[in-house]
Formats: sequence, C-alpha cells, structure tokens
Amino acid sequence: GLLTGDPLVLRKKRIGERTGTLRHITRNTKSSVVCSMTNDLRTENRCTQWPESTLTHVSHRYQVYAEPDVPVALNKYVVYFHSYDAESKRISGLAERELTRAEEEGPEALIAEQRFYLDEFWHNSDIRIEEHPMLQQSLRFNLFHVLQATGRNGRTNIGAKGLTGEGYEGHYFWDTEIYALPFYTYTTPFIARRLLQYRYNTLPQARERARELRHRGALYPWRTINGEEASAYFPAGTAQYHINADIVFAMRKYVEATGDLVFLHRQGAEMLFEVARFWLDLGCYVEGKGFCINMVTGPNEYTVLVSNNLFTNLMVQDNLFYAARVARRMRSNHPDAFAAVAQKIGLSDREIDDWEQAASRLYVPYDPGRGLYPQDDSFFDKDFWDFKNTEPYKYPLLLQYHPLSIYRYQVCKQPDVVLALLLQGWRFSMEEKRHNFDYYDALNTGDSSLSSCVQSIVAAEVGYIERAYEYFMKTARMDLDDINGNVKDGIHAANMAGCWMSLVFGFGGMRDYHGVISFNPRLPSRWRRLAFNVRVHDSLISVDLTHHGVTYTLLEGGVRRIVHETEEIELQPSEPVFRTVDLPGRAAQKAAARAAAREPLPEVARHGQ
Repeated sequence: GLLTGDPLVLRKKRIGERTGTLRHITRNTKSSVVCSMTNDLRTENRCTQWPESTLTHVSHRYQVYAEPDVPVALNKYVVYFHSYDAESKRISGLAERELTRAEEEGPEALIAEQRFYLDEFWHNSDIRIEEHPMLQQSLRFNLFHVLQATGRNGRTNIGAKGLTGEGYEGHYFWDTEIYALPFYTYTTPFIARRLLQYRYNTLPQARERARELRHRGALYPWRTINGEEASAYFPAGTAQYHINADIVFAMRKYVEATGDLVFLHRQGAEMLFEVARFWLDLGCYVEGKGFCINMVTGPNEYTVLVSNNLFTNLMVQDNLFYAARVARRMRSNHPDAFAAVAQKIGLSDREIDDWEQAASRLYVPYDPGRGLYPQDDSFFDKDFWDFKNTEPYKYPLLLQYHPLSIYRYQVCKQPDVVLALLLQGWRFSMEEKRHNFDYYDALNTGDSSLSSCVQSIVAAEVGYIERAYEYFMKTARMDLDDINGNVKDGIHAANMAGCWMSLVFGFGGMRDYHGVISFNPRLPSRWRRLAFNVRVHDSLISVDLTHHGVTYTLLEGGVRRIVHETEEIELQPSEPVFRTVDLPGRAAQKAAARAAAREPLPEVARHGQ
C-alpha cells in the first residue's frame, strides 16, 4: 500500500500473538478500510508459533510436529470494515469486537447463520424449470451473483460488474433501479429498502449536482459510487436524466408492493418532491405541443441529446403525477409527516399544482400515419443502419465506429421505446405494443447486456413466445457461456437480475399496475413446468405453470386478491387455485385495460408530428 500510485495507502498495522490488523485509506477518496484477523490453531501435537510483520503485511507462522492420527485444525476468522459502516475512528474497534464475537460463537454457529440466511433467500426467490439442469444452473448462478454483489447497509449499492471484475470501476448505474430492484421488491423487500436508502443518503450530492447544472431540486448521477457524478462523457452519461425517473419509479413500485409508508414519509417523499422540482425546472412549455423536455439522452445510448425522448417523457409524467398524489395524500392523511418534509425543503402548495399541470400537459410524440411512437422528436428523420452489410465482428458498433457515425441512424443499443412499453405498459393497447415492438426490435443491435431480458419480456407479452425464448436463453447464459465475449471484465449484474424479470414478468406474465397484481402466463413449448414465488405485502404467492394451466397458492400471509388474465381471484391461505391459460396476447390487453380503468392517470396523450 506504500507504492506510488497504489490506490490503497497503509496507515496502521498491528500484530498480536494470534491477531493482526491492517488499516488503509484509499488514495483519492480517503475512505478507510480495516481488515482484522485472528487465528485459532487447535491440536495436541507439539507446535511452535510466532508472529511476522513486513512493511505491508502481518501474518502468523506455525510449525507443527505432527503425529499420525493426531488432528490439526486451524480456524481463521477475517473481518472487514469500511468507513461507510461507521465513523473512521471507530471501525478498528468494531472490527476487533466482531472478531471476538465470531471466535466465541465458533464456525458452526456462523455457518448455521449463513445457511439460515441463504435458505430464506432461496425460499423467496428460487425459480424452478423442470428437466432443464443447465438452465436451472444458470438461474441460481445468476441470482446468487446478484445477492453477493448487493450492498445492504444503505450506504452501498450494486456495481454493474458485481464483485467479479474491474469493468466500470465498480460504479453504480440505473441498472439497480430498473433491473435489480424489481427482483428484490418482490422477493426480498428489506434489501430493496436498503438500496433505496442508498439513494436517500446521497440526496445531498444529488441536490448539489442539480445546482451545478443550474437546476432546482435534485439530479442523481448517471454513474457513481459516493453519490457524485463519475461519468466523463456527458452526451451518453449526464444527459441520461431519466436516472431520476428510474429511481422514483422503483421507489413507487417498492412502496406499492410492500405498503411501507414509513419509508415513503420519512425518506422517499423528500426524494420524490426534489425530483419533481427538477423536472419542472428542466422542462418548458412549447406552443402547440405542451410541456416538453429537451436535450436529453434516453436509455438508447446510440441516440443522444434529443428532445422529447418517449421513455423519459412518459416516466417524467408518471413521476409528476405520483409526486402530486403523494403530497396531497400525506397532507390529508399524515399531516405531521407532510409538514416535516414540506418545512425541511420549503415546499409550497403552488409547486404541487404546477407538477400536476405539467404532467397533464406533457408532450408525447406520436406518428398517427404509421401508428408508431417515435423514440424522440427527430428519430424518424434519420436513415436506417445498414445491418445487412455490417459484419458480425463489427459489433458492438461503438467499438468499431465513431459515435457521430452511429448517432445519425435509427439504431438501438438498448431498448428505449420497448422498455417504455414494459414499464408504462398500461398506457398502450396490445396492438400498439406489438406494432411498436416489431419496428424497434428490427433496429436492436444486441450490443448491450441490458437488451435481451427486456426484449424477451415484451415479446412474450405480445405473443411471440419463441422469440421471447431465444432472447431469454441469451439472458440466462450470457456470462456462463461468455456470449458477449467480455466476461473477463466481470459479470453483467443487471442482466443477471433481468433473468428473473424475463421469467416472472415475461413467461409468468406478472404485472403490477398501481398496486394491482396480475398474471398472464405463457410457457415456452420446450418447457414442461415453470414455478416461482413472489412476495406482495405480507403475502408469499406461489405460481406454478404448466401447459395445462397455472396454479396459484398463498404460502404466507392473509387473504390476497390477484388477477388472472381478466378474472379477479381471492387467494385463501394454503388453498391452491387452478386456472387454464387464455390465448397469447388477448388476455394481456384486457388486463392492461382493467388496470388502467382503476388508475386516475390519463393514458398517453398522443401528439401527431
């Protein structure tokens, strides 16, 4: 740690008869990291031991004069603490106390504690696909990596490459909110809460970032670890303002799926209101259109700095309506909680009215002649990429072509409109979903690991089951088979979480439109059975799908209502309910219409170009 340029600088080392501690700080951010160990050698053999210390290491050496049939056991306990866990001056003491606890409890107790934790995790999140061992291996491999990579202290998040490589330098992206949080929200919600608390704990940095760009409210960073923006390329980084909308969207889903009003009132509402302030300041009213959002980049990083990106505008509209509704409900039903947050951020009643007005007048581009939603105002003005004459080795395009060459074409690195069809699905008819999916699927390069799971889910919804299966298999085996040829840089954590989404939201057909849980399941012809659990409020629901139909069982919790296709079902504890499966697509359209009818938000306001 003392070498020039080494990111870790040794500040303290201590060696005892059986223990040792190293304390480092990171060279740039000055974060503290403590590693403490203790060694417990147990044997009736004659032995000697002594501590050793070098410039950068501490260790213990043992010399054992071993006799036949006389066992030698060495239990080694290692503890890590980071300054994110506590104040820097306290973490050495905390590490030593944790070592003492571990040694007192012994390895058996620690193993039992870990086994209980993992048993509970798999009870909630495991997915079973009958008679496909390689696929089952993929699912569990992916979900374990997601769990392993997830920060659970409210101060850390999920690196895009998990814990397996140096790609993206360990940074966090929107991957967490759009790909990983759905998995945790419906299986292990206490982890989802911690991930959202990370965003709350970095709200001060988000406020400062907004001020830096001359905006009110808060702007969360596109790429970060400590809450500060780390993206060096603003056209495809900072300009992806939809990160704000993604965080609020994920928070809303969490609150609706868990009923956690404590989090909403104490932390979430403050984030929500500051983001709404940002949207109102970012957008502007344009005559003949309405409230517009200009100069942003949507999820598709092959198209940058555009006006009225469809995905961004729809998500912003959702954010603004939600912010106004939460503010009014808190003011009426929880006046003390509302008064606390309003006083803290200086929120006025006029602002709440302004959010609702902007949302109701938000511009959504639409081409009535073709029945298509443009990705943005100028997308349809561009030429098509020549896929036919692009050799396979030329992908990903960004590694072979200058960005300006790519930005002039209709070409998609990530799903953009297709992702809008999924996250804001209740706003579109099934015909619109299928028609727009067909158009944008043909423009998809597959260059991003964030693509295949979303393409799979929407393909399944519109009835393209075999295409959905092909996209899913790419999702499931991406890292184990190194499909993208870059696993040397680390696993693709968002894709791994997307594997769960592909099965539950895709073939399981689960949707959560404003708190109404519905299922429109479809099973690929190659599979005999798909089974999974989802958690909603205090209920754990088992979904067991075959080609004959689907069985819903309430494993935990009180009576729970769900919607199967178009039928509302009341689940009673431990009383399985079997239903047949309708034709692909038809029931999904009815279910979306049913959910939309329950929700006071307007459907997409189409504006012809």
